[in-house]
Amino acid sequence: MARARDPIADLRRIAFLLERANEATYRVRAFRSAAKALAGLPAAELTERAGNGTLTELAGVGDVTARCVAESLAGEEPVYLRRLVATEGSDLDAEATALRAALRGDCHTHSDWSDGGSPIEEMALAAVELGHEYLVLTDHSPRLTVARGLTAERLRRQLDHVAQVNAALPEGFRILTGIEVDILADGSLDQDDDLLARLDVVVGSVHSGLKDERSKMTRRMLKAVANPHLDILGHVTGRMVSSRPAGVTGPGDRGHRARTRAESDFDADAVFAACAEHDTAVEINSRPERQDPPKRLIRRALEAGCRFAINTDAHAPGQLDWQRFGCERAALCGVPADRVINTWSAEQLVTWTHNRT
Repeated sequence: MARARDPIADLRRIAFLLERANEATYRVRAFRSAAKALAGLPAAELTERAGNGTLTELAGVGDVTARCVAESLAGEEPVYLRRLVATEGSDLDAEATALRAALRGDCHTHSDWSDGGSPIEEMALAAVELGHEYLVLTDHSPRLTVARGLTAERLRRQLDHVAQVNAALPEGFRILTGIEVDILADGSLDQDDDLLARLDVVVGSVHSGLKDERSKMTRRMLKAVANPHLDILGHVTGRMVSSRPAGVTGPGDRGHRARTRAESDFDADAVFAACAEHDTAVEINSRPERQDPPKRLIRRALEAGCRFAINTDAHAPGQLDWQRFGCERAALCGVPADRVINTWSAEQLVTWTHNRT
């Protein structure tokens, strides 16, 4: 007979893994509540209740948590725990690798024209070395002054510069013009409409008022998503789950100072429904400190019928290789390659963005 495991430790471990994966609070609470309810029971009573099926008579213990306890006491790793461990590590590498291989470009990157640390040329050459077919340059818009956002005049000059750079790049690769435009407090986009219409790809993100109350943030995002110029909704919750990643230093990450930040509060179902209605892609941001959206929201966006863009939000050439992090999270959530817009060719992508009215 297998030696019994510690069922309380197993329940707490499950809760911890659910928290680390940023799963729904009610799931975490179920396991933490069960662990708390059972921690005070004498070992003999715990074993007896598990044996006669009366654990669920205790407040805070449900069918799933009771099953986990019974499996632990039988010396087995609970199935729930085993599945969590299996799907959070390297077991899905094949799916993530296949998704990464299907990506043909990156739709959210920055240069030293705003808060990136490298010239456009260096970013482009790094993308070529990674096997990309295109790179969308999305420097910030004017009101994000901390990131040296581009005024309309500077953006026009950048468009001319990109045309010159493209002429000198290897055949088969191109820089697509774009912007990461601020979604302002009233839901409007922080750049002239005529300029937005000229760009190949427009990413829109909320960078201010991230603690706005739920209804205000929802209205703001819904108005932005309905704007025909907006192609991709960037880092949708604005969260930061950790401080600056190891090895990221210097001006190449000026816009990502070490900090953590809670998610913005908004009606995700309404926003994702609007994204599906207006055919606006939801970004899966690959930055390790963002991991935005959390997996539970990726699943909800998938269920809503949204398209996705797996982007790096790179501020330096080496960060362009971060797409694998976004692919791992997308694979864990079952996102198929045919729902990801940067699996398309540059021509397909630009045709889509210009016909989304």
